[in-house]
Amino acid sequence: MESITGLFNTIFDAHPWHVPTVHFPIALTGVGLLFLLLALWQRNEALERAAFYNVTLAALSTLAAGLTGYRDYLVRFEGDAPYINLKIFLAITLFVLTAAIAVVRWRQPEVLWRPTTMVLYIAGFAASFILASLLGFIGGIILYGF
Repeated sequence: MESITGLFNTIFDAHPWHVPTVHFPIALTGVGLLFLLLALWQRNEALERAAFYNVTLAALSTLAAGLTGYRDYLVRFEGDAPYINLKIFLAITLFVLTAAIAVVRWRQPEVLWRPTTMVLYIAGFAASFILASLLGFIGGIILYGF
């Protein structure tokens, strides 16, 4: 019984929850951008659909990373972490951007293939990857200093 209690303590108390979830938005936005650029280059709808799935999952994982990050902010940092307001602002911005991209693509599947929306769609993917990377960098500064 003691080993189960130890495992429970390790999972829920000792280990920060934010650490395993934070890598998903970074990876999903980066891979989504890569798939989108490959889809544009190859004129491949399957790759564009994969990019859409990635950005949709990025929106969901941003929400998970934000919630676990706020939990760790309260529990591990006791509400006193540097740059937290900037990090919260950027995380909300990333969530809104990725969710907006996903909703627009869901409602208009041909958004990449129209000349009037192509550049804005690609810029949204690029901005989401930049935001996710910046959030990771700021998280590193909070954890390790600069």
